[in-house]
Parts: sequence; C-alpha cells; structure tokens
Amino acid sequence: MFRWIIFFLFVSSCLKAQTVIEINDSVNERVFMPYELSYFIDADNNVSFSTISKPGFTSQFKQQSNLQNIDFKTNASYWIRLPIKPNPASKKVWLLEFYDQTIDTLEAFIPQADGSYQLIKMGDHQPFNERTFGHKNFEIVLDLNRSEIQSYYFKVRSHEFADVRIALRSADRFVGYALNEYFLYGMFYGMILIISMYNFLVFLAIREIKFIYYICYIISVAFYAMSYDGIGFQFIWPGHPEINDWAVGIFLYMVIFWSLVFTRRFLRTRANAPKLDRALKIMMILRTLWFGVSLLIYPKLLTFRSFEIIPLSLIFFSGISVWRSGYQPARFFVIAYGVLFLGFFLRTLVYYNLLPLTTATHYSLHFSFVIEMLFLTVALGDRIRILKDNRDRAMKRIIHQHEVNMQLKDKVNRELESKVQERTMELGKKNEELELSNTKLHRQSAEINQINSILDLDNWKLKNRVKEVLEERMHEKLMDFKEFATLYPDDLACYRFLEELKGKHNFECIKCGNTKYSQGTQKFARRCTRCGYNESVTANTIFHRVKFPIAKAFYLTYVTHSQKSAFTLDSLSKELDLRLNTIWAFKKKVMERISGMDLEKSPLNAWEQLIIDPKSPRAKGGKNAKIQPPNHILN
Repeated sequence: MFRWIIFFLFVSSCLKAQTVIEINDSVNERVFMPYELSYFIDADNNVSFSTISKPGFTSQFKQQSNLQNIDFKTNASYWIRLPIKPNPASKKVWLLEFYDQTIDTLEAFIPQADGSYQLIKMGDHQPFNERTFGHKNFEIVLDLNRSEIQSYYFKVRSHEFADVRIALRSADRFVGYALNEYFLYGMFYGMILIISMYNFLVFLAIREIKFIYYICYIISVAFYAMSYDGIGFQFIWPGHPEINDWAVGIFLYMVIFWSLVFTRRFLRTRANAPKLDRALKIMMILRTLWFGVSLLIYPKLLTFRSFEIIPLSLIFFSGISVWRSGYQPARFFVIAYGVLFLGFFLRTLVYYNLLPLTTATHYSLHFSFVIEMLFLTVALGDRIRILKDNRDRAMKRIIHQHEVNMQLKDKVNRELESKVQERTMELGKKNEELELSNTKLHRQSAEINQINSILDLDNWKLKNRVKEVLEERMHEKLMDFKEFATLYPDDLACYRFLEELKGKHNFECIKCGNTKYSQGTQKFARRCTRCGYNESVTANTIFHRVKFPIAKAFYLTYVTHSQKSAFTLDSLSKELDLRLNTIWAFKKKVMERISGMDLEKSPLNAWEQLIIDPKSPRAKGGKNAKIQPPNHILN
C-alpha cells in the first residue's frame, strides 16, 4: 500500500511539471500548436510504449518554443504526451483531432479505467473504413467519466513533414466545423467541375486545343488538392492507402506539367517569345526528369515542393514578357498566375514559420487556385472576345471597303458609259472613213495582184535561168562553197534532198525486211511498222554518222567527185572551217566510193550512186550518170 502511495505522489509531482489541459464547457475549442506540446523524438524507432509510459520517462518529454517545420525529422517517431484533466460535470462530448491527413502512422494510446491503455491505429497507411469517424482528419473521443488527470500518448511517424497540431473541441463544435469545411470543399471542387465542363463546351464550339490543356490542368489541380486534403483518400481510393505516399507528388507534377503546356499554347510563345518558348520546353523536360528520378530511384525527392517556385516563376515571367510585347490576352493570365504564385509563396513562408499558421494561410493555396482558375477562365473568354472584336473590326473594314468599291464601281461605270457613247460616235465617223479607204484599197489590191502575177512569172523565168546557168557551171567550172550553197543553202535543204532521193524507191527495213513504214520519231526518219526500227534520213548514205554539218559534207562530196578540183586541203579547211583530218577522212571515204562505182551496172545516176550505198536495197531504178539535183531545191 505504501508503494502505491509513493507511486501516485511521484506521478502527481511529474504532472505538475507539465501543463495540464482542463475541460471547460465555456471554451468549445482549443488548438495546440507544435511548440505548445511536450514530445520526445525517437530517431532510431526503438523505444516502446512500455518505456514511454513509465513515470520516470516523463521528464524526457519537453517543449521547444523555437520549433520550426523544417526541423521535422522524417521517418523518426515523435512521441507526444498530452495530460488532460476531465470534467465529469461537463454536458458535452469532447474529442481530440489531428489536422494533418498526410501523417503516415498515428498511434493513439488511450488511458482506460483499469490503468491500461487502448491502442488505436490511424494514419493514411490504414484503410479509411477503420477510422472512428468518417472524416478526413483523425479524431479520438475523450473519456470524461473519471476526475483524475489522464495522460494521452501519441506516436507520429511520417516520410515527409507532418503537421502535429492537435485540436481539443466539443462534438457540437466539431459537427459545425466539419459541415462548414465539407461545404467549402464542395464549393471548391464544384467550381472546378463547372469550370471544366464550361471549357469543354467551349472546346466543342471552337475546337481549340488550349481548352483541353486547361481542362487537364484544372483537373490536376483538383486531384492535387484532394490528395493534399484527404478528400481523395476518403472518396476515391479509400481501400488503397498505399496511394497516399505518391499521390501528392504525382498530381503536383501533373499540375506543373500541364501548366507549362497551357502557358506555351495560350501565350503563343513560339511566335511571341521564341526564347521563352525554348525555356518552357526545357523546364518541362527538367521537371519530367526530376519526377522520373524521384518516382523510380529516390522517392524522397517527391517531398521537395519548394522546387515548384522555379517553374511558376518562369510561367509568371513569360506572361509578363508576352503582355509587355503587346499580346493583350495575356493580361488576365498574368493576374491569374500572379495570384497562384502568391499562394505558393505564402505557403512556403508558412512552412518556414515566417508567417503564422492560420486558417487563411493554411488554405491560401486553395484560395489561390480558385482565384487563378477564375482569372484563367476570364483570360480564355477575353481572348475569344478580343478575337471576336478583331474579326468584327475586320468585317466592318471589309464592308466599308466594299461600299467604297461599289461607289467607285458606279462612278467608273457612269464614266465608262459616257466614254462609250463618245467613242461610238467617233467610231461611226471612222467607219465611214474606213469604208472609203477600203474601196480604194480594193482597187489598188487588184492592180497590185496583176503586177505581182507579172513579177512572179518573171521571177520563175529568172530562177529557171539561174538554175540552168548554175548547172552548166557545175559541169563546166568548179563552184566555190558560197555558189554551191545556192543549190543546198542549209542542212534542212540537204535532208529534204535525201528524203526525196530515198523516197523514189521502195522501203525495205534493214532489220526485218519489212516494206511498210510510218513516220519516225525524228524528223525525216522512217519507222518500220513490224519491228519498230527507226531509220534516219542519212542511213545507207555516204553521209551516215557524219559529225559536221551535212551541207559542208555535200560540198566536199561535190568537190571530191569533180575531176576539175583545184582546191587543196588547206584551202578547203579555211573555206569550210573544218580540221584537215576531218576533210581528209571524208574525202577518202568519197574517193573510195567513187572508185567502187560502176555506172554501167548500177541503175542509179552518178550523183545518186555516190550518195546512196550501192549495197543498199534502195539501189533500184534507172541509169543516168549526170549529176541532177532535184528541182524543188532550186525553186
């Protein structure tokens, strides 16, 4: 008995050393900040509750007034001791509540009437249906039937920062607070749903992909907020607590990624700011790499959320730059992301204890998201309005220009009508004068035709005389190249002579012996109707495969055949502008042909026999040794 008395005296002395929380019905709520709580840090996680609950261990629980959020040790066990003095006369039901829904493991040790402790396991690693209350936070009901001081112990452990604020509130205060909180959450997520549906309908109307990017962005915001608030765990994945360790980091990455994509599309940075567009692309790649490394290699990186201030700053700066460059739809975009940037900045200041933790600062990011989404929706609508205004102004300019054009058209038509009338009168007078002139011209034309007939007859006689003279000279005196060109002025005349010469005889294909032909693929050529062989006009003649103008070859043939030739190779080279070797080779070919000619046995005349290969099937016809070019060449 004496030992029990000493034990209770020792416990009482220990309890007096710590602040005892008294239940008072006049105060419905009291929130204990982390620096107001007494706790013990078990960095190695090897201290059991039996050790913690010993009376001699009470002195290990201490308060730290300078405690900072950044001092929180991840994966360490925080033991919290909370002495409460019940009030049996209280007419209210009281409970303790932990605000942070992201705590991995929360073990509550509730004192019982027999001196033992009941263990209640909570935290986002436990299925949601195991909770005492169907609420996003963690609540414990207090037992107020005893009057002695009761010590509640809590073990908190989390892989990232955990907010260990504890609220002591009455049940009626909790109900009112929970209803208001869920009502505000309903408004928040309802606004996101309404804005998403509105933008989807706008997308169906105008088919601009930026609205889909914006919908993906605000849906990512909704899931990020749900995973951060515990709403997602309560309503979407209550049976899968393992998702809670990854949800915040994954959805935060989606928020930043789709925000960067939407920024590039909305601001049209590719056209308005190419350098910023490249910077946004690089930021998307870097943020994706960061996410991949944190997801696959080092999951602790998912908790480094201060990094998001960099892409948000880049987005905010891009909006300001594009707005300053004259892109008017960017003004509401700048305001929207300015508000979101401010929300992230305030949240960062609260995390580093530079700002006090209040309801406004705690939900500053939610408020920022709501205001940002509203301004972005206004920005999209403002962009459509600006485009509509530009289109209306363009239509007004087009209509005004059309009216001016119609006025000018009417004016020009009136002027043209008057001009046409004037020109019609002038043309009438001119027509009368032309009729008189035509009459005179007809008379003069008849006279000129008579004169032309006389001149044509004289010209024909003259040509015939020239022909006779030249033929006589051809047999009596050797002509030079200029005189010879009168008979064969160019290559075309020579080809026509060859065509006429070969046309006198029947066609026989040298490939297949066919006697029918059609016009060839080249000028003056003949094509076999059976095998398709194209026979050129120089084929089977002495001029076949000649590499210099055929008119010169004709003259060389004439000079070589003539027995009166007094031309040397040098004089022929200068006369025809050909090399000596070329002239000598062709003359040799002609002389060989001449030496093989037999006018008594060949049916061709000397000129034709010299030109056409005597072995050719064309060598059929009359026999005449006189050189007689065709008449149409002279005419």
